[in-house]
Amino acid sequence: MQPEEVRTATQARAIVEERRLQHVKVAVFDNDGILRGKYIEREKFFAALEKGMGFCDVVLGWDSNDQQYDNITFTGWHTAFPDAQVRLLPQTCRALPLEGSMLLFLGEFAGHAEAVCPRATLRRVLERAAAMGYGASAAAEYEFFLFTESPASVREKGYRGLSNLTPGYFGYSVLRSSVHAELYQALLQLAADMRMPIEGLHAETGPGVIEAALTYTEALEAADRAALFKTFVKVLAQRRGLMATFMAKWSQHLPGQSGHLHISLARKDGSSAFHDAAGPHTMSQEMRWFVGGQQALMPELLAMVAATVNSYTRLVPGFWAPTSATWGVENRTCALRVIQGGATGQRVEYRIAAADINPYLAIAVAIGSGLWGIEHRIEPDEPISGNAYERKLPAKRQLPRTLSEAAERLAHSKAAQELFGAPFVAHFAASREWEEREFRRAVTDWELARYFEII
Repeated sequence: MQPEEVRTATQARAIVEERRLQHVKVAVFDNDGILRGKYIEREKFFAALEKGMGFCDVVLGWDSNDQQYDNITFTGWHTAFPDAQVRLLPQTCRALPLEGSMLLFLGEFAGHAEAVCPRATLRRVLERAAAMGYGASAAAEYEFFLFTESPASVREKGYRGLSNLTPGYFGYSVLRSSVHAELYQALLQLAADMRMPIEGLHAETGPGVIEAALTYTEALEAADRAALFKTFVKVLAQRRGLMATFMAKWSQHLPGQSGHLHISLARKDGSSAFHDAAGPHTMSQEMRWFVGGQQALMPELLAMVAATVNSYTRLVPGFWAPTSATWGVENRTCALRVIQGGATGQRVEYRIAAADINPYLAIAVAIGSGLWGIEHRIEPDEPISGNAYERKLPAKRQLPRTLSEAAERLAHSKAAQELFGAPFVAHFAASREWEEREFRRAVTDWELARYFEII
């Protein structure tokens, strides 16, 4: 049996027995899209397939530096950190080719924790779509930088003077991808083996930056693939003496790193809900409303997409990142790019997203806000032609400029509470407020260079 054939608990047990594994790797994704997991003994795994398992709920109360949020109610010292219930998902079975015959299974938080679980949040949005008569598909495309560094060396250097895998700007370079063909081929093979296939892979413009477009699929599976891809690109890189970063922007002198999302809806009969050959820009009425909802809700849901302090350093004019809630047809300066792909490929590209996204939450926003638009028949503005960065838009289209502002908008969003649930919104908004407070405690290099002597 192959991992991609596993659908049931019985099949999950069978493949573990077939491979004679004594332990299995299980994992869950946290608030920031970080994979947290462990190896468990096979008999315990078999029991967990039927009854679920416990996972310390601190992983939903930690930031990316394992520091406990001090402003949430879900978990903390006041709850004594009990186990949260986790259901294992047989259909997420993945081979781990870098670990021999080892298998990975993802879990999803259940019970009380389900309300704040990122994966469950996306699942609820997709259930909303299904109730409206739609199936959603998605794909992520990531830009990431590679360095000839290690986790130790970057810390020793204080993250300064890092050595990029390749120098200069050389987008779509056949020279670069050929010189480093073994790395490219290893990444393509790993992605194929782990059921997160790559549709396109090329050298992007910038020192050591690569872009990977993952293959389009059903939205929840697309989020699993996108989340796993980030982790295992880093694993592959570090095993080869390299480091990969998916920060939104790691250098003030270079463009940021995108994590664009491609989204489409299909009706129950399989036909595109977005394509209408007779409509303006071949957009159906439903697609117009979908884009209208995305545009209308983008400012108040931004904290779920741009979820780190660093995210906001990318959202400045002139660096291939949108700065307001705009849309256009085949316009890469807009936050929303309608792509005229015909009856099978008509879609919207959600370009506000950076590589630092939690894919479950970013896809939940991209789809959920669009569904909101269909439900409320929200018409978008006129599409923008030319450079969207130069357009002066009304205040309702302006995006928050900081994470704290975005978190405040999210916390008070009635649409967010309806789409994602009030417990999730309160929990996640509080976690972003914490993230901003942690940043404000830091003294940056910019401040030292600007003020140390002169002020």
